[in-house]
Amino acid sequence: ISVFARFSGAHFNPLVSIAERLVGRQCTRLTAAYVVVQVAGALVGVLIAHGMFDVSLLQASTKVRTGAAQWFAEGVASFGLLLVIGLSAKESAATVAARVACFIGAAYWFTASTSFANPAVTLARAFTDSFAGIRIDDVPMFVFAQCVGAACGVIAARRLESHSTTK
Repeated sequence: ISVFARFSGAHFNPLVSIAERLVGRQCTRLTAAYVVVQVAGALVGVLIAHGMFDVSLLQASTKVRTGAAQWFAEGVASFGLLLVIGLSAKESAATVAARVACFIGAAYWFTASTSFANPAVTLARAFTDSFAGIRIDDVPMFVFAQCVGAACGVIAARRLESHSTTK
């Protein structure tokens, strides 16, 4: 995150880019460009991983990831991620990067879904039939849950920030 912050604001996640647009820190055109590049980058990442492990480059996941608990977990992971980012927005890029890394690392362990918390990554994982995959049929509800969680995280961060005693 710290390495790429000066090039793109370190936007690797459509949820983050869209949140930045919604709170007025970014224009629509840039947000759309980021989302396209994020999805493309995630898909290329899958191809690279497959190449490194000498497996078929083109795959479709058969890993079932569905149900209310999985969706709720994705909502919680996305909520937490956007809350951390929202409450860290006034901090240095290095601080934000460290907090995001810590949250994502922890969320991998405390969520039932292993914290995808990123629609681009969720879609890309539909194209790997590894332990990390997700059936394409399960992607829409994961993304929906991520969007709901992210929206709630943005709202919570803004409300908490507006009541902060250290403005």
